[in-house]
Amino acid sequence: KQWYQRRVVITAGKINKEFLLESISEIKKGSEEKKRKFLETIELQIALKNYDPSRDKRFSGTVKLRHIPKHSFKLCVIGDEKHLDQAKSLKIDCRSVEDLKKLNKNKKLVKKLARSYDAFIASDGLIKQIPRILGPGLNKAGKFPTSLSHQEAMEDKVETVKRTIKFQMKKVLCLAVAIGHVNMDDDELLANIMIAVNFLVSLLKKNWQNVRSLHIKSTMGKPQRIY
Repeated sequence: KQWYQRRVVITAGKINKEFLLESISEIKKGSEEKKRKFLETIELQIALKNYDPSRDKRFSGTVKLRHIPKHSFKLCVIGDEKHLDQAKSLKIDCRSVEDLKKLNKNKKLVKKLARSYDAFIASDGLIKQIPRILGPGLNKAGKFPTSLSHQEAMEDKVETVKRTIKFQMKKVLCLAVAIGHVNMDDDELLANIMIAVNFLVSLLKKNWQNVRSLHIKSTMGKPQRIY
């Protein structure tokens, strides 16, 4: 395999930056050589070890990256009247509580809503009503809305949500999160990967001892092992 031909350099349990930049360059080169009709996302793929999902506590955590990882990020505001007006003026998709009630807790329709967006933001006064109106659908999809108060600027909140990624341990020992796309600068990708990896390691019970391997991979490209 390709990564065996290149030396995996690890210093003090951490990833070597020069080696990581080399891996980023390989991914971008592969993407250039075979141009796709869409913008390829770059994922961080994690394999864990010494971890039993059925016994050990399943971790979950969110971290804000330095740069927005997804080029086209679809967001929906579930808002009260004031937040709906703000969302419309910012040209952000929005739904009222009445719109949600029309779905009648229909699992297929709620699933379709969850699939239509990358994330949701909801007025803090409405957030407790959402499970009652929609059922557990958004939560199951890992897209339960982020709370927005009237003291916060909607634009800032949207920016934060777009830069936030979530690590959630499920029943398998593999995880993957989007950390960028092939049109981003190398330094931007480097910063996002380092933040994501360091945060992930902080969530693990035995830190680096729970990490079997780390790869980065573009949507259609070959994986590059970075640890």
